[in-house]
Amino acid sequence: MYIEKIKSPTDLKKLDLKELQVVADETRQAVLNRVSKHGGHVGPNLGFVEATVALHYVFNAPKDKLVFDVSHQCYPHKVLTGRAAGFLGDVDDMNAISGYSSPAECPEYDNFEVGHTSTSVSLATGLQKARDIKGTDENIIAIIGDGSLSGGEAFEGLDEASELGTGIIIVVNDNEMSIAKNHGGIYKNLRALRQSNGTCKHNWFKAWGFEYKYLEEGNDIEKLIQVFESVKDTDKPTVVHIHTEKGHGFAPAVANKEAWHWGMPFNLEDGSRPRRNADGTLPEVAPTEDYGTLFSDWMLGEMKQDKTLIAVTAGTPTAGGFTADKRQLAGKQHIDMGIAEEQAVAMISGMAKGGLHPVWTVYSTFIQRTYDQIAQDLCINSNPAVINVVGGGVNSMNDITHICLFDIPMLCSIPGLIYLAPTTCEEYFAMLRWSILQDKKPIAIRVPSNGVVHTSEAVDAEYGYEAKYKVMHQGEKVAVIAAGSFYQKGENVVRLLADKGIDATLINPRYLNEMDAEVLDSLKANHQLVVTLEDGSKDGGFGERIASYYGTSDMKVMVGGIRKGLYDRYDVKELLSDNRLLDEQIVEDVLLVIND
Repeated sequence: MYIEKIKSPTDLKKLDLKELQVVADETRQAVLNRVSKHGGHVGPNLGFVEATVALHYVFNAPKDKLVFDVSHQCYPHKVLTGRAAGFLGDVDDMNAISGYSSPAECPEYDNFEVGHTSTSVSLATGLQKARDIKGTDENIIAIIGDGSLSGGEAFEGLDEASELGTGIIIVVNDNEMSIAKNHGGIYKNLRALRQSNGTCKHNWFKAWGFEYKYLEEGNDIEKLIQVFESVKDTDKPTVVHIHTEKGHGFAPAVANKEAWHWGMPFNLEDGSRPRRNADGTLPEVAPTEDYGTLFSDWMLGEMKQDKTLIAVTAGTPTAGGFTADKRQLAGKQHIDMGIAEEQAVAMISGMAKGGLHPVWTVYSTFIQRTYDQIAQDLCINSNPAVINVVGGGVNSMNDITHICLFDIPMLCSIPGLIYLAPTTCEEYFAMLRWSILQDKKPIAIRVPSNGVVHTSEAVDAEYGYEAKYKVMHQGEKVAVIAAGSFYQKGENVVRLLADKGIDATLINPRYLNEMDAEVLDSLKANHQLVVTLEDGSKDGGFGERIASYYGTSDMKVMVGGIRKGLYDRYDVKELLSDNRLLDEQIVEDVLLVIND
């Protein structure tokens, strides 16, 4: 294979056009080999193979700087920059390679850790300014696509690139898709440009002051080389708009682009899932419930009765279970504004002000981009919108760019926002219904991330605006306050303590944003230790506030959570163990404290 011998992009420059096509074919097969065995981003990477080969053939990385947006399209780049083993080797080789651009992995060719969207142009303008100040002559190339142009930071980056006025090349990889269908006015202009072969008189990029080139055949290496050579060493802000096919070269990914944006391992022969065992048999997969399906089904039922109920997403509709068929059923009661979380927050605030009942579903890792809008546009105005935070905690995404451990400290620092933490499916839907029907405050709900747990016990239907903890079992000496998806861990700890002769109190706090002083004060009478458990970063989190509340009192507090850090591709059990959060470890630490 050619790609086994390519140790750097320099090796590409020795090849002729026919050989470059072989490299592209092998690279595509390498990508498919990895994602079929390891999982990952399928369609975006397959569609950018030829463009990556052409970029590395024309430009001179690492002197010339490539900045990838989101990293959905960086797999071929990794194959051609000395990391082919992560695509051809065994699972251990694959595990050694991140699914995202990563200078920690490859500082020579990867310029930034990137996993969130719409950042490439802004990052590239920083490199552009650095080059201009130092007087060097490297090319700066930002690669953006897959819906990233709908994010506000992309607009800001384009604005600054035009203002700087010096050489920068922005490759717009237009595959007509985001994660799902594209949304936003800019994509109407991209469509017009495609339909006119780049000649449409209303050209968004030219209006901003960019030189502009269009290539319809975005999966044709020869034509890609020609267009990249025509802009190499430019001294002007330049957009190269290429029309590619998402999933190119793999029929299932072309036929169903949304389903094949990202996926778990699959059978390469036909694209079926789950991946077969080594002996060719299919693994037994027990049917499981998931909150996305439960939420979307519930919302669709409620929407029939309430036309003011609106399901909202920012480019990730399946986070709330709204697959293409369900979006069609919801009609105008589902809105996807593209990958623009800040817009989502401001818009749900406006919708609530206008008398609608919006529920925005967002991954924990992506809500980080909305701090100002939640504080300013939503909470200062006290508009009763609902935010469904999914994936928060250790059992969610675990790449360094996607860890979901910071939503509790972030959201609980914002005055005027109630953050609820249901512990079971029944409690979640009770909280969701109350949040939608109330009309006083914005409410966020942290959807449990430890699977769908049911309870036969009655759950409250009303939750109010002041924190009211729920004492689930009254004991003495030790009180365990276990929030949200760590509540079942709290149950386990109380059970293990009972085996040690300690009848511990168990409390479901339900509210993350405020403390229930009445319950906390009541524990002083016959408890000497309070244990808090939260599924996220403990620094600035729920438990630290409780520890601060007890302050100079005699009550000891043991705060259980994850130490603040940027963890990359962690093993869940190891992370819990390192933070003394395994059930047995918590019990050991409790015994040490109370027996001291």
